Amino acid sequence: MRILLTLAMTLSVLSCPAKATPAGPRDVIVQLFEWNWASVARECTTFLGPQGYGYVQVSPPQEHVTGPAWWTQYQPVSYKIESRLGTRAQFSSMVTTCHNAGVKVLVDAVINHTTGGAGTGWAGSAYTHYDYPGTYASWDFHHCGRNGGDDIANYGDRWEVQNCELVNLADLATDTTYVRDRIATYLNDLLSLGVDGLRIDAAKHMPVADLDAIKSRLSRSAYIVQEVIYGAGEPIGPAEYTGVGDVHEFRYAYDLRRVLYNEKLAYLKNYGEGWGYIAGSSAVVFVDNHDTQRNGSTLSYKDGARYRLANTFMLAWPYGTPALYSGYAFSSSDEGPPQDSSGRITDASCGSVWLCEHRAAAGMVGFHNVVRGTSVVNWWDDGGDLVAFGRGTKGYAVLNDTDSATDRWFQTSMPAGNYCDVSGTGGCYAVNSTGWFHAVVPAHASLAIHV
Repeated sequence: MRILLTLAMTLSVLSCPAKATPAGPRDVIVQLFEWNWASVARECTTFLGPQGYGYVQVSPPQEHVTGPAWWTQYQPVSYKIESRLGTRAQFSSMVTTCHNAGVKVLVDAVINHTTGGAGTGWAGSAYTHYDYPGTYASWDFHHCGRNGGDDIANYGDRWEVQNCELVNLADLATDTTYVRDRIATYLNDLLSLGVDGLRIDAAKHMPVADLDAIKSRLSRSAYIVQEVIYGAGEPIGPAEYTGVGDVHEFRYAYDLRRVLYNEKLAYLKNYGEGWGYIAGSSAVVFVDNHDTQRNGSTLSYKDGARYRLANTFMLAWPYGTPALYSGYAFSSSDEGPPQDSSGRITDASCGSVWLCEHRAAAGMVGFHNVVRGTSVVNWWDDGGDLVAFGRGTKGYAVLNDTDSATDRWFQTSMPAGNYCDVSGTGGCYAVNSTGWFHAVVPAHASLAIHV
């Protein structure tokens, strides 16, 4: 009887409480790359809303060039909301459905350029490189005429980066009144459908003054995040765009990959402003996105355990607004998503093709929501690839990127109680009256608990 009683008491201490979505402000972004509108709507209802995600970032919704590659949607033909992702009505329905699930919608807005060729767009609009009947004509584009053509050749030249063409894509003259008005008309159309925010593609290739002018024409306020890729020694940097809105901090993703593969997790103790990044209040951080997955500059699903560790760290650490990525498996850099015989993107179904990387991180989204606004406390590291830290009195995380399990006691500032891991490793732990708990953390794995 004594043995049974002891066993029952032990199980009581380590039993997991009923799982519930943690309360707290929601700001985590998830990029559902190339998901069609019906699939996004379903994911908002069945997963994103219940799991505490704040925003879903969707792929460009405007009419685009035809073809199987992923980048076709980054070559606008017109501003009709009609694409291989779905119709205008399906897009509008998706926005409403996501709102009903408590998830805001962030649209990838391609406003720097149009296409690089000629043909007929997805919705039937005819076009040539500099002629888009009813939308733009040749004089609405920059024609830089450098380097024997119009492409950007020197990223050390500000004028060239912002007036020449990005890989032969016709560069819009965003310094002109007509182009600013036409872009604003498109963005206001999105806002009229309930869109909450805009992710400005290729923002680095437009002067801040142009973006400010376009922003001033918006019919209402919207959350703005801008793609400004950092380049060492280049004259255009992310800091100059923070007056327009938030900015993607690419260095965060680049450096995180390098640390996980070539350096030590212990170096992350002051990650963020301490590494020379822009202010966390203006930064949107990420482990990977659709571009960096394909050029190998960051981690991706192909990195396995280290990819999961990186996402856990991002959601546990207090710098910036985190953006998770969710896409599909690919074997070549141009490979597009699954499509039917007409070219429409098929419904996303999590498995070997649609990877749904964001689902594995859902517990850490809850962790982020709970600890948001707290500072780092009780940092500990072994001088190498084993680190642990608390977030005020609300949570505690352990990351082990060594080749063996660690078995030790950890000091938290959390109240005494029983807590269960939300990072995916599993297990429940008893924090004692002095804030200590004992855990065994497997190799290349993590542990995260919150109140």
